[in-house]
Amino acid sequence: MEGTAFTPALEGIQHVKLEEGEILTTPFLEVCKQILPVIDKFGAAMTLVKTDIGGNISRLESKYSSKPSEFNRLNDMVRTEVAAKTAKASSSCTNGLLWLTRAMDFLVALFRNLLEHKDWTMSQACTDAYGKTLKKWHGWLASSSFTVAMKLAPDRKKFMEVIGGSGDIYADIEKFCISFSPFLEENHKFLASVGLDGLKAS
Repeated sequence: MEGTAFTPALEGIQHVKLEEGEILTTPFLEVCKQILPVIDKFGAAMTLVKTDIGGNISRLESKYSSKPSEFNRLNDMVRTEVAAKTAKASSSCTNGLLWLTRAMDFLVALFRNLLEHKDWTMSQACTDAYGKTLKKWHGWLASSSFTVAMKLAPDRKKFMEVIGGSGDIYADIEKFCISFSPFLEENHKFLASVGLDGLKAS
């Protein structure tokens, strides 16, 4: 592999936002998609996360495709649903964006743990990241499933070798966390401004 498993996402991040503008729908979703191959390498431990991320990307892409010019900016989907009073529905794009952002929060926290705690096992890094991000939004069932899945996390050394390719994996993880986190913070800020950042799993 040319570069690391993060190389495509790092290139994609540069197109997520117009200068001084809002986050663009397609480039943001593309970066989320480009992280899926990294999640794949976790195997069974990340099946739930991958399914969740993939499903929410599809939901948002489908909405975007229905009116590309109207939904060019990510927040426009939320504004439309807020106006129509459908934003709180579990099948809404607002809900999809919220859970996609939360899942990406979890991944960024996990990648940061790999960066900052080189002595931790993969299972420790996953469990800590889950506790800091998704856990408070999950009900008992989702939380239990997640806890069991984390025990299936792969060997850290092998995982890092697989995603490292021919590049500097730790440098790329750091670049990804630093450059992608502000988009997630912006999503939360916008969702909070319309009173929708605190929705829990049903």
